[in-house]
Formats: sequence, structure tokens, C-alpha cells
Amino acid sequence: MTQLTLRGFDSELEKHLRELARRNATSLNKAALQLMRRGAGLERDVSPSRPIGDDALNRFAGRMSVGDVKATDKAVADMRKADLDLQP
Repeated sequence: MTQLTLRGFDSELEKHLRELARRNATSLNKAALQLMRRGAGLERDVSPSRPIGDDALNRFAGRMSVGDVKATDKAVADMRKADLDLQP
């Protein structure tokens, strides 16, 4: 079977599914499949007490988007150049 339609998502489950997809930068479909595979015991859950995809440090430090990384790299590009006047 390659397609299955699910109905009856309550608002709380939908909210958590959308958050998982956003946090992992993936589609709702992939997030739902991941949850179902883990729930069915087909994938090992590293830590059942944490939501899937919740990296330990991301809870404290957050996660930068690709755009944020590029903007930061651009902003500090000049700082990566050696200042030849300061070298002995």
C-alpha cells in the first residue's frame, strides 16, 4: 500500500504533528510516518520520554535555519580575513 487516508486528528495531535514536521524541516507526511513506524515498534526510539526529533541541545540553544546560517556567514566574512598590518 502506498497511500492511506487518516481522519479524526484532534487539534492537540495535529499541533504536535505540525510542530514535529517544522522542527525537523520535513513534511507532515514524513513526520506522521516516522511517528507511526516508531509507535508500531518498527524503528527504535532512542528516548521514549522525549518527542521524536527533539535534539537535547536544541531545547536550550535553538536551531538556525539555512538562511540564518548564510546571513551570519556573510556578516562575519570580513572577520575571517587576516589583518596583515597586525602580523609581526
